[in-house]
Amino acid sequence: MTEERGGISRRGLIGGGAALGIGAAAAGFGAGRAVADDATSASRDPEAYSLYGAHQPGIVTPVQDRLHFAAFDVTTDSRAALVDLLRAWTDAAARMMHGEGAGPAGPTSGDYDAPPDDTGEAIGLPPSRLTLTFGFGASLFDDRFGLSGRRPAALAPLPHFPGDNLQEERSNGDLCVQACSDDPQVAVHAIRNLARIGFGTVGMRWSQLGFGRTSTTTRDEATPRNLFGFKDGTMNVKSEDREALTDHVWVGDDTDQAWMAGGSYLVARRINMTIEIWDRQPLREQERVIGRSKAEGAPLSGGGEHDQPDFARAGREGEPLVDTGAHVRIAHPDHNGGVRMLRRGYNFVDGSTEIGRMDAGLFFVAYVVDPRTHFVPVQMRLSTLDGMQEYVQHTGSGLFAAPPGVRKGEYVGQHLFGA
Repeated sequence: MTEERGGISRRGLIGGGAALGIGAAAAGFGAGRAVADDATSASRDPEAYSLYGAHQPGIVTPVQDRLHFAAFDVTTDSRAALVDLLRAWTDAAARMMHGEGAGPAGPTSGDYDAPPDDTGEAIGLPPSRLTLTFGFGASLFDDRFGLSGRRPAALAPLPHFPGDNLQEERSNGDLCVQACSDDPQVAVHAIRNLARIGFGTVGMRWSQLGFGRTSTTTRDEATPRNLFGFKDGTMNVKSEDREALTDHVWVGDDTDQAWMAGGSYLVARRINMTIEIWDRQPLREQERVIGRSKAEGAPLSGGGEHDQPDFARAGREGEPLVDTGAHVRIAHPDHNGGVRMLRRGYNFVDGSTEIGRMDAGLFFVAYVVDPRTHFVPVQMRLSTLDGMQEYVQHTGSGLFAAPPGVRKGEYVGQHLFGA
Protein backbone atom coordinates (compact mmCIF):
# COMPACT_ATOMS: atom_id res chain seq x y z
CA MET A 1 0.00 0.00 0.00
CA THR A 2 1.29 3.43 -0.85
CA GLU A 3 0.84 6.45 1.31
CA GLU A 4 -0.40 9.75 -0.11
CA ARG A 5 1.25 12.75 1.39
CA GLY A 6 -0.03 16.28 1.27
CA GLY A 7 2.34 19.19 0.84
CA ILE A 8 2.84 22.80 0.02
CA SER A 9 2.26 24.17 -3.42
CA ARG A 10 4.48 26.66 -5.23
CA ARG A 11 1.63 29.04 -5.82
CA GLY A 12 0.38 28.67 -2.28
CA LEU A 13 3.60 30.16 -0.99
CA ILE A 14 3.35 33.21 -3.21
CA GLY A 15 -0.11 34.09 -2.04
CA GLY A 16 -2.26 32.72 -4.84
CA GLY A 17 -2.48 33.72 -8.49
CA ALA A 18 -5.52 35.97 -8.24
CA ALA A 19 -4.05 38.15 -5.52
CA LEU A 20 -0.78 38.47 -7.38
CA GLY A 21 -2.57 39.36 -10.57
CA ILE A 22 -4.50 42.25 -9.05
CA GLY A 23 -1.49 43.76 -7.35
CA ALA A 24 0.93 43.47 -10.22
CA ALA A 25 -1.60 44.64 -12.80
CA ALA A 26 -1.81 47.91 -10.95
CA ALA A 27 1.95 48.20 -11.41
CA GLY A 28 1.57 48.00 -15.17
CA PHE A 29 2.85 44.54 -15.98
CA GLY A 30 -0.08 43.89 -18.30
CA ALA A 31 1.61 45.46 -21.30
CA GLY A 32 3.93 42.48 -21.48
CA ARG A 33 1.12 40.21 -22.54
CA ALA A 34 -0.19 42.29 -25.37
CA VAL A 35 2.08 40.62 -27.90
CA ALA A 36 0.16 37.38 -28.10
CA ASP A 37 -1.54 36.86 -31.44
CA ASP A 38 -4.16 34.57 -30.00
CA ALA A 39 -6.43 35.95 -27.33
CA THR A 40 -6.49 32.56 -25.66
CA SER A 41 -2.79 32.88 -24.88
CA ALA A 42 -3.32 35.74 -22.45
CA SER A 43 -2.89 34.76 -18.85
CA ARG A 44 -4.71 36.28 -15.91
CA ASP A 45 -1.44 36.36 -14.02
CA PRO A 46 0.68 39.32 -15.12
CA GLU A 47 3.90 37.48 -14.26
CA ALA A 48 2.82 34.43 -16.26
CA TYR A 49 2.39 33.66 -19.92
CA SER A 50 0.21 30.93 -21.31
CA LEU A 51 1.60 28.11 -23.39
CA TYR A 52 -1.42 28.24 -25.67
CA GLY A 53 -1.84 30.42 -28.74
CA ALA A 54 -1.38 30.67 -32.49
CA HIS A 55 2.40 30.89 -32.07
CA GLN A 56 4.67 29.48 -29.41
CA PRO A 57 5.56 31.78 -26.51
CA GLY A 58 9.16 32.92 -26.21
CA ILE A 59 9.47 34.28 -29.75
CA VAL A 60 7.81 37.71 -29.84
CA THR A 61 7.32 37.69 -26.07
CA PRO A 62 9.18 40.58 -24.39
CA VAL A 63 12.65 39.22 -23.73
CA GLN A 64 13.24 38.05 -20.18
CA ASP A 65 16.54 38.47 -18.35
CA ARG A 66 17.73 34.84 -18.20
CA LEU A 67 18.00 31.84 -20.50
CA HIS A 68 18.50 28.11 -20.17
CA PHE A 69 18.66 26.50 -23.59
CA ALA A 70 18.92 22.73 -23.97
CA ALA A 71 19.20 20.34 -26.91
CA PHE A 72 18.24 16.69 -26.57
CA ASP A 73 18.86 13.48 -28.47
CA VAL A 74 15.99 10.99 -28.63
CA THR A 75 17.26 7.69 -27.25
CA THR A 76 14.35 5.48 -28.31
CA ASP A 77 13.19 4.33 -31.73
CA SER A 78 9.57 4.25 -30.58
CA ARG A 79 7.35 6.84 -32.23
CA ALA A 80 4.72 6.25 -29.55
CA ALA A 81 7.22 6.95 -26.79
CA LEU A 82 8.26 10.17 -28.51
CA VAL A 83 4.65 11.32 -28.81
CA ASP A 84 4.04 10.42 -25.16
CA LEU A 85 7.01 12.55 -24.20
CA LEU A 86 5.73 15.53 -26.17
CA ARG A 87 2.37 15.16 -24.46
CA ALA A 88 4.04 15.06 -21.05
CA TRP A 89 6.28 18.01 -21.87
CA THR A 90 3.29 20.04 -23.04
CA ASP A 91 1.38 19.40 -19.81
CA ALA A 92 4.41 20.18 -17.67
CA ALA A 93 5.23 23.33 -19.64
CA ALA A 94 1.71 24.67 -19.24
CA ARG A 95 1.86 24.09 -15.51
CA MET A 96 5.33 25.52 -14.92
CA MET A 97 4.62 28.66 -16.98
CA HIS A 98 1.82 29.37 -14.50
CA GLY A 99 4.08 28.91 -11.51
CA GLU A 100 2.85 25.43 -10.68
CA GLY A 101 4.81 22.25 -10.22
CA ALA A 102 5.87 20.18 -13.21
CA GLY A 103 3.42 17.46 -12.21
CA PRO A 104 -0.04 17.52 -10.64
CA ALA A 105 1.16 16.34 -7.23
CA GLY A 106 3.99 18.82 -6.87
CA PRO A 107 7.34 18.57 -5.09
CA THR A 108 6.06 17.63 -1.62
CA SER A 109 2.88 15.65 -2.30
CA GLY A 110 1.85 12.38 -3.86
CA ASP A 111 3.06 8.84 -3.27
CA TYR A 112 5.46 8.96 -0.31
CA ASP A 113 7.36 5.96 -1.67
CA ALA A 114 7.89 7.42 -5.12
CA PRO A 115 10.02 10.31 -6.37
CA PRO A 116 8.10 13.61 -6.41
CA ASP A 117 6.85 14.75 -9.83
CA ASP A 118 8.58 18.09 -9.34
CA THR A 119 12.14 18.66 -8.14
CA GLY A 120 11.22 21.47 -5.74
CA GLU A 121 13.84 24.18 -6.22
CA ALA A 122 11.17 26.60 -7.49
CA ILE A 123 9.01 26.30 -4.37
CA GLY A 124 7.99 29.80 -3.36
CA LEU A 125 9.14 31.40 -6.60
CA PRO A 126 6.66 33.23 -8.86
CA PRO A 127 6.28 32.33 -12.57
CA SER A 128 8.81 35.04 -13.40
CA ARG A 129 7.46 35.34 -16.97
CA LEU A 130 8.74 31.87 -17.82
CA THR A 131 8.31 30.85 -21.45
CA LEU A 132 9.13 27.46 -22.95
CA THR A 133 9.69 27.16 -26.69
CA PHE A 134 10.20 23.81 -28.42
CA GLY A 135 11.98 22.93 -31.66
CA PHE A 136 12.77 19.92 -33.84
CA GLY A 137 16.22 19.35 -35.36
CA ALA A 138 16.90 17.89 -38.80
CA SER A 139 18.14 14.64 -37.25
CA LEU A 140 14.65 13.91 -35.90
CA PHE A 141 13.51 13.38 -39.48
CA ASP A 142 15.57 10.25 -40.16
CA ASP A 143 13.94 6.83 -40.47
CA ARG A 144 13.37 6.20 -36.74
CA PHE A 145 9.93 7.76 -36.39
CA GLY A 146 8.43 7.72 -39.87
CA LEU A 147 9.08 11.43 -40.31
CA SER A 148 11.58 11.34 -43.18
CA GLY A 149 8.99 12.65 -45.65
CA ARG A 150 7.91 15.49 -43.37
CA ARG A 151 11.17 17.42 -43.04
CA PRO A 152 10.78 20.96 -44.40
CA ALA A 153 13.28 21.89 -47.08
CA ALA A 154 14.19 24.93 -44.97
CA LEU A 155 15.49 22.62 -42.22
CA ALA A 156 18.55 21.68 -44.28
CA PRO A 157 21.75 21.56 -42.19
CA LEU A 158 23.61 24.84 -42.01
CA PRO A 159 26.79 25.02 -44.11
CA HIS A 160 30.25 25.46 -42.65
CA PHE A 161 31.00 29.17 -42.45
CA PRO A 162 34.53 30.57 -42.70
CA GLY A 163 36.02 30.85 -39.23
CA ASP A 164 33.68 28.32 -37.66
CA ASN A 165 35.29 26.24 -34.93
CA LEU A 166 32.22 24.27 -33.98
CA GLN A 167 32.30 21.73 -31.18
CA GLU A 168 30.08 18.75 -31.88
CA GLU A 169 29.27 18.44 -28.20
CA ARG A 170 27.77 21.94 -28.36
CA SER A 171 25.90 21.58 -31.64
CA ASN A 172 22.70 20.18 -33.17
CA GLY A 173 20.25 17.78 -31.50
CA ASP A 174 16.92 16.07 -32.22
CA LEU A 175 14.92 18.42 -29.99
CA CYS A 176 15.51 21.73 -28.29
CA VAL A 177 13.84 23.70 -25.52
CA GLN A 178 14.39 27.39 -24.92
CA ALA A 179 13.50 28.43 -21.37
CA CYS A 180 13.46 32.19 -20.71
CA SER A 181 12.62 33.74 -17.36
CA ASP A 182 13.40 36.72 -15.18
CA ASP A 183 14.68 34.30 -12.51
CA PRO A 184 17.54 31.95 -13.44
CA GLN A 185 16.35 29.34 -10.95
CA VAL A 186 12.91 29.24 -12.59
CA ALA A 187 14.48 28.68 -16.02
CA VAL A 188 16.83 25.98 -14.73
CA HIS A 189 13.99 24.33 -12.85
CA ALA A 190 11.97 24.12 -16.06
CA ILE A 191 14.74 22.50 -18.12
CA ARG A 192 15.68 20.18 -15.27
CA ASN A 193 12.13 18.90 -14.92
CA LEU A 194 11.65 18.43 -18.66
CA ALA A 195 14.88 16.42 -18.71
CA ARG A 196 13.68 14.41 -15.71
CA ILE A 197 10.37 13.66 -17.42
CA GLY A 198 12.24 12.60 -20.54
CA PHE A 199 14.53 10.13 -18.77
CA GLY A 200 14.60 6.93 -20.85
CA THR A 201 13.29 8.72 -23.95
CA VAL A 202 15.73 11.59 -24.41
CA GLY A 203 19.16 12.52 -23.16
CA MET A 204 20.49 16.05 -22.90
CA ARG A 205 23.04 16.63 -25.66
CA TRP A 206 24.16 20.12 -24.64
CA SER A 207 22.86 23.19 -22.88
CA GLN A 208 23.66 26.84 -22.43
CA LEU A 209 22.91 29.35 -19.69
CA GLY A 210 22.54 33.01 -20.59
CA PHE A 211 22.10 36.31 -18.82
CA GLY A 212 21.54 39.92 -19.75
CA ARG A 213 19.44 39.78 -22.90
CA THR A 214 21.14 41.25 -25.96
CA SER A 215 18.09 42.28 -27.93
CA THR A 216 14.54 43.49 -27.50
CA THR A 217 11.31 42.39 -29.14
CA THR A 218 9.10 45.35 -28.21
CA ARG A 219 9.45 49.08 -28.87
CA ASP A 220 9.11 50.04 -25.21
CA GLU A 221 12.20 48.08 -24.14
CA ALA A 222 15.57 49.85 -23.96
CA THR A 223 18.24 48.37 -26.20
CA PRO A 224 20.56 46.25 -24.04
CA ARG A 225 24.33 45.86 -24.40
CA ASN A 226 26.50 42.88 -25.22
CA LEU A 227 29.86 41.98 -23.64
CA PHE A 228 31.66 44.29 -26.09
CA GLY A 229 29.85 47.08 -24.27
CA PHE A 230 27.81 48.15 -27.29
CA LYS A 231 24.06 48.29 -27.73
CA ASP A 232 22.88 45.20 -29.57
CA GLY A 233 19.76 44.52 -31.59
CA THR A 234 18.76 48.10 -32.41
CA MET A 235 17.33 47.00 -35.77
CA ASN A 236 15.62 43.90 -34.37
CA VAL A 237 12.14 42.97 -35.60
CA LYS A 238 9.62 44.06 -32.97
CA SER A 239 6.39 42.35 -31.99
CA GLU A 240 4.45 45.46 -33.02
CA ASP A 241 5.73 45.15 -36.61
CA ARG A 242 3.08 42.70 -37.77
CA GLU A 243 4.01 43.05 -41.44
CA ALA A 244 7.68 42.38 -40.64
CA LEU A 245 6.73 39.34 -38.57
CA THR A 246 4.76 37.97 -41.51
CA ASP A 247 7.55 38.64 -43.98
CA HIS A 248 10.54 37.61 -41.88
CA VAL A 249 9.54 35.43 -38.91
CA TRP A 250 6.38 33.36 -39.28
CA VAL A 251 6.19 30.47 -41.74
CA GLY A 252 3.23 31.03 -44.08
CA ASP A 253 0.62 28.72 -45.49
CA ASP A 254 2.73 28.34 -48.65
CA THR A 255 5.26 26.19 -46.80
CA ASP A 256 6.16 22.78 -48.23
CA GLN A 257 5.12 21.19 -44.91
CA ALA A 258 1.69 22.29 -43.69
CA TRP A 259 2.48 21.36 -40.08
CA MET A 260 4.97 24.27 -39.94
CA ALA A 261 2.48 27.00 -40.92
CA GLY A 262 2.54 29.54 -38.10
CA GLY A 263 5.88 28.31 -36.85
CA SER A 264 9.38 29.68 -37.29
CA TYR A 265 12.98 28.50 -37.57
CA LEU A 266 15.27 28.87 -34.59
CA VAL A 267 18.97 29.46 -35.28
CA ALA A 268 21.29 29.11 -32.28
CA ARG A 269 24.99 30.01 -32.41
CA ARG A 270 27.41 30.00 -29.49
CA ILE A 271 29.76 32.87 -30.31
CA ASN A 272 32.88 33.19 -28.17
CA MET A 273 34.24 36.72 -27.82
CA THR A 274 37.94 37.34 -27.29
CA ILE A 275 37.10 40.10 -24.88
CA GLU A 276 40.64 40.41 -23.47
CA ILE A 277 41.87 41.46 -26.92
CA TRP A 278 38.81 43.66 -27.50
CA ASP A 279 39.34 45.43 -24.20
CA ARG A 280 42.81 46.55 -25.34
CA GLN A 281 41.50 48.27 -28.47
CA PRO A 282 41.13 52.07 -28.56
CA LEU A 283 37.60 53.40 -28.50
CA ARG A 284 38.12 54.67 -32.06
CA GLU A 285 38.87 51.12 -33.27
CA GLN A 286 35.97 49.60 -31.33
CA GLU A 287 33.53 52.08 -32.88
CA ARG A 288 35.04 51.57 -36.34
CA VAL A 289 34.47 47.81 -36.07
CA ILE A 290 30.88 48.20 -34.90
CA GLY A 291 29.98 51.27 -36.98
CA ARG A 292 28.08 52.86 -34.09
CA SER A 293 28.99 55.06 -31.15
CA LYS A 294 29.57 53.23 -27.90
CA ALA A 295 27.77 55.85 -25.82
CA GLU A 296 24.46 56.19 -27.64
CA GLY A 297 24.51 53.40 -30.21
CA ALA A 298 24.05 55.96 -32.98
CA PRO A 299 25.45 55.20 -36.44
CA LEU A 300 28.79 56.93 -37.08
CA SER A 301 27.20 58.67 -40.07
CA GLY A 302 25.18 60.76 -37.60
CA GLY A 303 21.73 60.89 -36.05
CA GLY A 304 20.32 58.94 -33.14
CA GLU A 305 20.34 55.26 -32.28
CA HIS A 306 17.26 54.41 -34.28
CA ASP A 307 18.14 56.51 -37.34
CA GLN A 308 19.20 54.63 -40.41
CA PRO A 309 22.94 54.69 -41.19
CA ASP A 310 24.00 56.76 -44.21
CA PHE A 311 26.54 54.42 -45.77
CA ALA A 312 27.41 56.89 -48.53
CA ARG A 313 28.27 59.78 -46.23
CA ALA A 314 32.01 60.48 -46.20
CA GLY A 315 34.24 62.36 -43.80
CA ARG A 316 36.75 65.12 -44.46
CA GLU A 317 39.24 62.77 -46.09
CA GLY A 318 36.65 61.28 -48.37
CA GLU A 319 36.42 57.97 -46.51
CA PRO A 320 32.97 56.67 -45.53
CA LEU A 321 32.06 57.51 -41.95
CA VAL A 322 30.77 53.97 -41.53
CA ASP A 323 33.73 51.75 -42.40
CA THR A 324 33.34 49.36 -45.33
CA GLY A 325 33.93 46.44 -42.95
CA ALA A 326 31.80 47.74 -40.07
CA HIS A 327 29.39 45.25 -38.56
CA VAL A 328 26.40 47.54 -38.99
CA ARG A 329 27.13 47.87 -42.72
CA ILE A 330 27.70 44.18 -43.42
CA ALA A 331 24.66 43.05 -41.43
CA HIS A 332 22.26 45.77 -42.56
CA PRO A 333 19.13 44.61 -44.48
CA ASP A 334 19.99 47.02 -47.33
CA HIS A 335 23.04 44.86 -48.07
CA ASN A 336 21.28 41.54 -47.56
CA GLY A 337 18.31 41.65 -49.88
CA GLY A 338 16.13 43.32 -47.26
CA VAL A 339 15.96 40.28 -44.98
CA ARG A 340 15.58 40.77 -41.23
CA MET A 341 15.70 38.49 -38.19
CA LEU A 342 13.97 38.44 -34.83
CA ARG A 343 16.85 38.04 -32.41
CA ARG A 344 16.65 37.19 -28.71
CA GLY A 345 20.19 36.25 -27.71
CA TYR A 346 21.94 36.37 -24.34
CA ASN A 347 25.40 37.00 -22.93
CA PHE A 348 27.19 34.05 -21.39
CA VAL A 349 30.23 33.44 -19.20
CA ASP A 350 31.16 29.78 -18.75
CA GLY A 351 34.11 30.18 -16.41
CA SER A 352 37.61 30.53 -17.82
CA THR A 353 39.78 28.83 -20.43
CA GLU A 354 42.94 26.81 -19.95
CA ILE A 355 44.99 29.90 -20.78
CA GLY A 356 43.32 32.04 -18.17
CA ARG A 357 40.85 33.95 -20.31
CA MET A 358 37.13 34.29 -19.82
CA ASP A 359 35.07 31.71 -21.70
CA ALA A 360 32.51 34.33 -22.60
CA GLY A 361 30.46 35.60 -25.48
CA LEU A 362 27.05 35.82 -27.04
CA PHE A 363 24.57 32.99 -27.33
CA PHE A 364 22.90 34.11 -30.54
CA VAL A 365 19.28 33.06 -30.98
CA ALA A 366 17.24 34.21 -33.97
CA TYR A 367 13.86 33.28 -35.39
CA VAL A 368 13.43 33.51 -39.17
CA VAL A 369 10.89 32.49 -41.78
CA ASP A 370 13.49 30.55 -43.77
CA PRO A 371 17.15 30.15 -42.76
CA ARG A 372 18.17 29.59 -46.39
CA THR A 373 17.20 33.17 -47.24
CA HIS A 374 17.27 34.91 -43.85
CA PHE A 375 20.34 33.50 -42.11
CA VAL A 376 22.78 31.60 -44.33
CA PRO A 377 23.52 34.44 -46.82
CA VAL A 378 23.80 37.00 -44.01
CA GLN A 379 26.13 34.82 -41.94
CA MET A 380 28.24 34.05 -45.01
CA ARG A 381 28.75 37.79 -45.56
CA LEU A 382 29.51 38.37 -41.89
CA SER A 383 32.01 35.53 -41.73
CA THR A 384 33.95 36.87 -44.71
CA LEU A 385 33.56 40.67 -44.59
CA ASP A 386 32.73 41.74 -41.02
CA GLY A 387 35.64 43.32 -39.13
CA MET A 388 34.19 41.91 -35.92
CA GLN A 389 35.23 38.41 -37.00
CA GLU A 390 38.71 39.19 -35.68
CA TYR A 391 37.24 39.18 -32.18
CA VAL A 392 34.74 36.30 -32.29
CA GLN A 393 34.65 32.58 -32.96
CA HIS A 394 31.57 30.42 -33.44
CA THR A 395 31.90 27.32 -31.25
CA GLY A 396 28.36 25.89 -31.23
CA SER A 397 25.45 25.76 -33.65
CA GLY A 398 21.95 24.45 -34.06
CA LEU A 399 18.99 24.84 -36.39
CA PHE A 400 15.53 23.80 -35.26
CA ALA A 401 12.00 23.98 -36.65
CA ALA A 402 9.81 25.63 -34.02
CA PRO A 403 6.26 24.45 -34.79
CA PRO A 404 3.26 26.73 -34.36
CA GLY A 405 1.61 27.20 -31.01
CA VAL A 406 -0.66 24.65 -29.40
CA ARG A 407 -4.27 24.90 -28.37
CA LYS A 408 -5.68 23.36 -25.24
CA GLY A 409 -6.00 19.62 -25.66
CA GLU A 410 -3.15 19.47 -28.17
CA TYR A 411 0.53 18.74 -27.62
CA VAL A 412 3.57 20.50 -29.04
CA GLY A 413 4.19 19.35 -32.61
CA GLN A 414 0.96 17.38 -32.82
CA HIS A 415 0.37 18.22 -36.47
CA LEU A 416 3.80 16.89 -37.39
CA PHE A 417 2.72 13.46 -36.27
CA GLY A 418 -0.51 13.63 -38.23
CA ALA A 419 -2.80 13.52 -35.23
